[in-house]
Amino acid sequence: MATATSRLSEREIDIIATELEESPIERILEWAITEFGERLAMTSNFGVDGIVVIDHIRQIAPRIPIIYLNTGFQFQETDLVRDRMRERFDLNILEFQSDMSPQEQERVYRAKLYESEPSLCCQLRKVEPLAKALSGYDGWIAALRRDQASTRALIRVVEWNERHQLVKVNPLARWTRNDVWDYVLGHGLPYNALYDEGYTSIGCAPCTRRPRADEHERSGRWDGVRTECGIHL
Repeated sequence: MATATSRLSEREIDIIATELEESPIERILEWAITEFGERLAMTSNFGVDGIVVIDHIRQIAPRIPIIYLNTGFQFQETDLVRDRMRERFDLNILEFQSDMSPQEQERVYRAKLYESEPSLCCQLRKVEPLAKALSGYDGWIAALRRDQASTRALIRVVEWNERHQLVKVNPLARWTRNDVWDYVLGHGLPYNALYDEGYTSIGCAPCTRRPRADEHERSGRWDGVRTECGIHL
């Protein structure tokens, strides 16, 4: 996998996004791999969407780093599916976490910070570790879909990420939830067992619940108060 050193302008990114809008996931990933080479990474908490992208990546460029943010509050089932995917496909998983352990965070701030100040908790346990994890990369693959929530409705297949100063690649942007599950089940891929219990979007254990039938996919995150932790939008 060749190392890419070019820097795309925002105009070029816009043109590429338009060209790749109708392309299959394989074509989008092949473009990213060719463009960024060793300066390309993916982030995943091994949700069902990430499993789809990872399955494509491991067939094209299996040593692409997969960044996993260990918040210290994730479900045991999340770590189990991460381990199953690593063992099955020999993935190059890089784990990052906050400088503070959950116990240190409680001493410095307060117990259950995720309840009283969820934005601060996410900042400490997700946003800041991700900034470190993405340092040195020019391309970032994420498993976002437009139909997940209104906050994601306008994402592009390829777009400039101002916060991290790199190009973000969303190869599943046009996919639907049904597309994802058809792929995972059709290919016999591992997935988080919590989906079988009614969860539709899985984050940290204290901040994730099963959504009601009339709620959208990510409404079970932060009890519906918000749908984003800050690492994507």
